[in-house]
Amino acid sequence: MGLKLGDIAPDFEQDSSEGPIRFHEWLDGKWAVLFSHPADFTPVCTTELGFTAKLKEEFDKRNVKAIALSVDSAESHTQWIGDINSTQNTLVNFPILADEDRKVSELYDLIHPNASETLTVRSLFVIDPNKKIRLTITYPASTGRNFHEILRVIDSLQLTDNYKVATPANWKDGEDVVIVPSIKDEAEIKERFPKGYTAVTPYLRLTPQPNR
Repeated sequence: MGLKLGDIAPDFEQDSSEGPIRFHEWLDGKWAVLFSHPADFTPVCTTELGFTAKLKEEFDKRNVKAIALSVDSAESHTQWIGDINSTQNTLVNFPILADEDRKVSELYDLIHPNASETLTVRSLFVIDPNKKIRLTITYPASTGRNFHEILRVIDSLQLTDNYKVATPANWKDGEDVVIVPSIKDEAEIKERFPKGYTAVTPYLRLTPQPNR
């Protein structure tokens, strides 16, 4: 059975481009984006790792650490990082796990036999400070990840963890949000949402983003 939302992200110790990493210790109470790649020196993944490096300031604002995974060696990763830095005009600033023995890949169900018997699929996990998995996305090899969507989901998760709201379709940080249906008492609504709200229907109530 694969990992599900709400599961604790499995701990592990594995080599990386930055030396050995014990995952739960490395998390250090922060959010994390763990994303896997089928192999080093692959074109789509080269663009993804380069773009992730460029997002460091955005990740830092959200208290997020990035960590990648490939089944090649740390030495291979070092060579690949040189290519990433030169072709993507950046400096890789996060570790790439060297999962040669497939230990982490098996823990996170990253080997899908119908896709490849040996190479990892391109999955991404968002993990919260309590080490719980909050988002999983698996991409086909031909399609690069949309990291703006990853940031959008993290914004939504962090907002909805702290307020009794949900975020509607295509929501972006700063836009109106939805009051959760479980809040029915008008006095509580006024207390929680002093900016007021618009009832489109009795169950669809929009309010300005409460932390703005």
